[in-house]
Amino acid sequence: MSESEKMMPRRRFVKNAAYASAVVSAIPSFLSSCKTPKEPKKEEVELLPIDNKKREFPKGKLNIAVIGLGMGYGNFRNCGDENLVAMCDVDTQRLREKLTQFHKKDFPDKPIPYAYQNFKKMFDEIGDQIDAVIIATPDHSHAYVTHYAMQQGKHVYTQKPLTHNVYESRFLTEAAKKYPDLVTQMGNQGASAGTTAWACEAIWDGAIGDVKEVHAWTNRPIWPQALNRPEDKPPVPPGLDWDMWLGPAPNRPYNPIYHPWNWRGWWAFGTGALGDMACHILDVVARALKLEYPYGVIASSSRWTLESPAESETITYFFPERPPLKKIKLPKVKLTWYDGGIKPPRPEEMLDDEPMGDGGGGVLFVGTKGKLVTGTYAKNPLLIPSSKYKGYKPPMTERRVPGGAGGHEKDWIAQCKAAPDKREETKSNFKFAGPFNEVVVMGTVAARLKDLKRILKWDGPNMKFTNIKSDEFLKVPKSVKFDTSQSIPRYVTEWVKVNALEYADHMVKRNPRKGWELVL
Repeated sequence: MSESEKMMPRRRFVKNAAYASAVVSAIPSFLSSCKTPKEPKKEEVELLPIDNKKREFPKGKLNIAVIGLGMGYGNFRNCGDENLVAMCDVDTQRLREKLTQFHKKDFPDKPIPYAYQNFKKMFDEIGDQIDAVIIATPDHSHAYVTHYAMQQGKHVYTQKPLTHNVYESRFLTEAAKKYPDLVTQMGNQGASAGTTAWACEAIWDGAIGDVKEVHAWTNRPIWPQALNRPEDKPPVPPGLDWDMWLGPAPNRPYNPIYHPWNWRGWWAFGTGALGDMACHILDVVARALKLEYPYGVIASSSRWTLESPAESETITYFFPERPPLKKIKLPKVKLTWYDGGIKPPRPEEMLDDEPMGDGGGGVLFVGTKGKLVTGTYAKNPLLIPSSKYKGYKPPMTERRVPGGAGGHEKDWIAQCKAAPDKREETKSNFKFAGPFNEVVVMGTVAARLKDLKRILKWDGPNMKFTNIKSDEFLKVPKSVKFDTSQSIPRYVTEWVKVNALEYADHMVKRNPRKGWELVL
């Protein structure tokens, strides 16, 4: 017992113990609420049955299917000027709900799309009626489903992050080279934003000088993280193909904490806050500074487990010098990512009423002549000190996407419909998105290697760390539990010892379940 504990008056001790007891008693109900997020009450609507009788669709339009009806349905709806021919989801309850929403609310005058639970069956039965596919499954199956669609000769729009791990990103980059007539796009709509183009052009014009330091942040996660694998094994809900939902991930029992939303907070299926938002927020950074592979990375975080990312973290990437561009040099740059409520210090030059980013996050470029701040998706770029840049407008030389961020899907459609020799590159085609996503998800690996306590040297072309020894071991947290059995409640961590290099290699390239292998 410490001196301060010995000296604590009994009344205060009893008061504090009661407070701790109240907090502890609240934890189970809090965790229970995390498992099954409350949904707003839905109007009782009779759901449409699944009926795949032969449909006819108008000629002269792109025939689009969607696989994964979470974010995917929004992307699908944004393509409403074309033929929306098929909807696929492993959860038939959600499938029927979205089918009903499509017919009774969003597109009552369009033919009802075909409906499938199995994407392979969809391609087998109506593949000849599909030109392009939106893929919005959980992160862990992006690569396999995207590649499968490409093998069928379909243009692809894949939600961010492009893939779950580094190897899968490289694989899709190579797949895009193998199928050069297919139009590809990652679903980070800020890539098409006019404000992204503005920020890039201002930096290239030398407005803030040469950039050697960047900070980026997000308000995510907005789902639970730092979790232990659930021990209960509830039955699989009717209509959910759990084996198909697992896809390439290792087999495990169904639990409602995974599907349909919280999978983002589990390493087996998601990529945490970094994977969820960095493809949006760091896009303007990679684009403006022509970043390729970093040569090093180091991370710091709050509690995490082998199962689930930390609630907050910082990831610092170190990039080498690049060739000069327009009016600027591209020296070595240090890029620091923050999530879980952590932000970089606010620049002193900013006025009190000037926003530093927005509610979702932001970016701060630090140049030799000034600074540039943007919000999420590069919204509302602001040069600071603002008094120095009044009236400044950069020259605009880059291709602009009609509709900006809101035109991200439509630009993909336009290039799909154009003759191959007339196409423009989409803003987040896999030639750009693949290497960019490698950098993002490599950061999720660094976060789990943080206790090596050094800058990890990264060989980007060969996808490996070069300063982890083959006989080096690392303790990692298997679980973290709140123990109330002692007089002072505390978190107790169960550690396991792993070979650090083997662990790193496994995270860079995970072996999929049988039948889900990636073969180019």
